[in-house]
Amino acid sequence: MLYLSGLSVALALTLMPSSSDALKAGDCEVCVGFLERFYQSLPVNDVKFNSEAIENALLKACKEAKGKENRFCYYIGATSDAATKIINEVSKPMSYHMPADKICEKLKKKDSQICELKYDKQVDLSSVDLKKLKVKDLKKILEEWGESCKGCVEKSDFIRKINELMPKYAPNAAKARTDL
Repeated sequence: MLYLSGLSVALALTLMPSSSDALKAGDCEVCVGFLERFYQSLPVNDVKFNSEAIENALLKACKEAKGKENRFCYYIGATSDAATKIINEVSKPMSYHMPADKICEKLKKKDSQICELKYDKQVDLSSVDLKKLKVKDLKKILEEWGESCKGCVEKSDFIRKINELMPKYAPNAAKARTDL
């Protein structure tokens, strides 16, 4: 009888979800953020909640993704140049309304790189001194806006281009700046 109760306790412990599998706050930041926004967009875009329709919508969303979200799409195989393809690990659970964080937990087991993606810190353009930023950061600002700076050689060229485009892409920051 003692053997049977010990066996049932051992079985219960193996069936309980491990605390190390659960995502901690800040884990899988890009995965959870992207999938939550994607899930919210499905009803708005009249996508049926079946695996095939969700997969097609995911491929479409990934074509428009930039930066870290594009890297996430690459990891799950939703880009044309991806080496692996685990889109069904997203579309199938999402078709029966599994939360994004649970989908990301499953994806983490398949490829741990997915949960290592973090969003870049956003620069507060209304208060930052552009002259103190690195050229790399100035280029990143332009890239986020979908712009490039052809013919820019010096840091001052990039700063001039950002100041020129700021009213279009960050109007509130442009109004708040006094150095323009």
